[in-house]
Amino acid sequence: MKENELDNETGSNHAGNHANEPVKLLTASSIVGDRVLNKQGEDLGKIIDLMVNLDNGNIQYVVIAFGGFMGMYRKYFAVPFDVLTIVPEQRAFIFDQSRESFENHPGFNKKHWPLANFHSQLSRSYSGFMGPNTGTDH
Repeated sequence: MKENELDNETGSNHAGNHANEPVKLLTASSIVGDRVLNKQGEDLGKIIDLMVNLDNGNIQYVVIAFGGFMGMYRKYFAVPFDVLTIVPEQRAFIFDQSRESFENHPGFNKKHWPLANFHSQLSRSYSGFMGPNTGTDH
């Protein structure tokens, strides 16, 4: 077992640039602001918030802000945290969705945050919150 893997198992960090590798724990403040990319490396936005399930303590979903100009016409998407893959060396997360899916779906209105009512299909749409919760923030 590598030294840094042993450190993570024991809860003790060694000194140096790689004290938490492989990454097992992150602070909320280190996740908020991270970029979200797709597998092709296209920018899908930034994580702007985390929603924590108070019943089990898990992150239920992250909120991704996509597009916009100077804060206008920005779209917000609720994405389950467990579908993101971390890329520590890029300080980013990978989300297996096309940029077009973000461009073509309305997202949710920032004034009406959704509950975590995600679709169960593998090809689920993470912007599928209908009614008054959809649309850009402008």
